[in-house]
Amino acid sequence: MPTPTTIQLLWGIQPRPKRGPKPALSLAAIVAEAIAIADAEGLANLSMQRLAEALGFTKMSLYRYVSGKEQLIALMLEAALGVPPDNAAANPDSPEEPWRGALRLWTETIFARFNAHPWATELTTGVRALGPNEMGWMESVLVALADTGLNGSERLDTIVLLTGHARSLAQQLKSVPGDDPTVQFNEQFTEMMTAAGDRYPAVRAAFAEEAAAAGGPPSSGGPNDALNFGIDRVLDGLAVLIARRAAG
Repeated sequence: MPTPTTIQLLWGIQPRPKRGPKPALSLAAIVAEAIAIADAEGLANLSMQRLAEALGFTKMSLYRYVSGKEQLIALMLEAALGVPPDNAAANPDSPEEPWRGALRLWTETIFARFNAHPWATELTTGVRALGPNEMGWMESVLVALADTGLNGSERLDTIVLLTGHARSLAQQLKSVPGDDPTVQFNEQFTEMMTAAGDRYPAVRAAFAEEAAAAGGPPSSGGPNDALNFGIDRVLDGLAVLIARRAAG
């Protein structure tokens, strides 16, 4: 039987054998173990050999399910992203326009998925095969913006902006498993300012102002502060464009 393509694997449309013994492995089990390894050790440390050892099978046995690491990571990304949030799940008591609430929840959720699986940020760029979950994330934004007056290109560009914001922030927060990046930053920042704070008065003043507002020591502002600030600015810009279309 020919090796299934990545699209066939992602969408579950590969031909199934009609006869033969029940497979000892499953594609779902392979992908789940691969994700566990990547979460714990990083994507660079995931290999077909490492995965086979963790599953208790030979490397050659894995090739009955996937042709190699390229197909494997496509399936891993699809599983790690999971299904998008339901637009209707956005806070119904919020004074925001429905599209704003839906896009805010969408961005917060994808940021949480990136944080849970930091290696996934490396895989969401460039030309690649998309699975039903990732396609569902796109569909969710396009539906939320359907009645705003934005054209198809603008709605697609909104996906790029929101994904890029969530991905870049998640990449900045990558750290050794178990480490708190905020604590790490505070320690390093204090050391840098002690050594050369007088050379960067604007940096020192900005962090001092942030610390005074937060009632604590200087920090990176926290991931949620930066996330929400970026979301608000993107949504504010969209609101201006939507209002201009409605008036014009």
